[in-house]
Amino acid sequence: MATKELKSPTEMPLISPVEENHKSPKIVSPPEEKVRMKKELGLLEGVAIILGIILGSGIFISPKGVIKEVGSVGLSIVIWVLCGLLSMVGALCYAELGTSIPKSGGDYAYIYEAFGPLPAFLYLWDANLIFVPTTNAIMGLTFASYVIQPFFPNCTVPSMGVNLLAAATITILSFINSVDVKSTTKLQNVFMFCKIAALSIIIIAGIVYMGLGNTSHFENSFEGSVTSPGKIAKSFYSGIFSYSGWNYLNFMTEELKNPYKNLPRAIFISLPLVTFIYVLANVAYLAVLTPDAMIASTAIAVTFGDQILGVMSWIVPVMVAISALGGLSVHIMTSSRMLFVGARNGHFPAMLSHININHYTPTPSLVFLNILSLLMLCTSDIYVLITYCTIVESTFITLSVSAVLWLRYKQPNLARPIKVHIGIPIFFVLVCILLIVVPCYVAPYEVGMGVLITLTGVPAYYAGVAWKNKPKWFTNIVDSMTALSQKLFLSAKEEDEDVGNNSK
Repeated sequence: MATKELKSPTEMPLISPVEENHKSPKIVSPPEEKVRMKKELGLLEGVAIILGIILGSGIFISPKGVIKEVGSVGLSIVIWVLCGLLSMVGALCYAELGTSIPKSGGDYAYIYEAFGPLPAFLYLWDANLIFVPTTNAIMGLTFASYVIQPFFPNCTVPSMGVNLLAAATITILSFINSVDVKSTTKLQNVFMFCKIAALSIIIIAGIVYMGLGNTSHFENSFEGSVTSPGKIAKSFYSGIFSYSGWNYLNFMTEELKNPYKNLPRAIFISLPLVTFIYVLANVAYLAVLTPDAMIASTAIAVTFGDQILGVMSWIVPVMVAISALGGLSVHIMTSSRMLFVGARNGHFPAMLSHININHYTPTPSLVFLNILSLLMLCTSDIYVLITYCTIVESTFITLSVSAVLWLRYKQPNLARPIKVHIGIPIFFVLVCILLIVVPCYVAPYEVGMGVLITLTGVPAYYAGVAWKNKPKWFTNIVDSMTALSQKLFLSAKEEDEDVGNNSK
């Protein structure tokens, strides 16, 4: 027999504590709050989320992908500027999508609205089985490596210790996200200012270094520039990857106060700031380090600090660790909303669409992603999985921006508080198609594996979503797991906006 879902607080009669010992308990009115995600994110929190994702550990560790491909200092700086401008173009398109489709879930919600359930499910499949848990694992490992390294100055850091600390970090941050959104966003604000402070130290040190006359690296700065379209495209790919994350606030649209104003404002504040910081940071790196030194370094910011900061060089590894921790916290928070929305649409088990009745957070989704992230820590080479799926993820972003064009055609009367010029999404889609096609002949094996992983989602969709008349034994197992999840996480199905509005 199928079990019933746990009712939400507004459906449960509450016994007044004063009347508890009387023979006739008095039923009191249910609380006003409904079991829904709360709108607790303001403009500052929105900016902190975007900066928290973009300004991760990448800018401190490995911005060498661009200089390695283009071969010159001058062209490298140009690529960083152009990648920032391209990201801003994409962000403009997401501002239109986020305000015309004000749903959490980001790319998943937009692909679902424009192109239907199967493409949206394939995005969800790739994201939750590969993109999200592997990214969490890599961020956790980065943080753990930089925290443990000072305790092993003259020997190799034990991998077991790094893995255990990474697992503990991911679990603790998942728990904090489950308990209180406000506490998490306040933590993001702190991380945001720490990251900006760290990059400011690098930028100021580089400017002072150049001010002392050390500008030789910028003489004949375009000498040795490559002219191969393939290499230039790959350099763009590396740069855009460093800017990735500008669309993550769209995953939490339903929790944003006044999203029609704060979503685009947060994007318009964050992207120019990130572009400005990234360009200046790379100028600082290139002023101190030669291109060959940058390519040889595995942690550019640390190498930079060792050469120029002297006794204060210890501050760079600390800031890298804080940045990785902040990026991980934001990624855990935002990605859980995508899984939550997917489950709400019936694309993942219903238990993952439930909300904790005390904290109003998607606790089951957070726990599920936490488990997958911990499993990824046990994988022999999680970086290979990221490589396989990076191009596929870029394809889905292109599909999301294509939704702007498709919805303009299919739903011309859709309310659009922000409406960008039609040339902006066309330009972005054409550039992204170019950046997707080029790797197909540069790295065909990686592209093929990414496509293969995506195609495994097709039978999963038809077996798990499209197949409606599932066997009774199967539905009984699912019902039992749902009931167990509700009891374990004190979670209930999300209430509609109008629940209780018509009560008399």
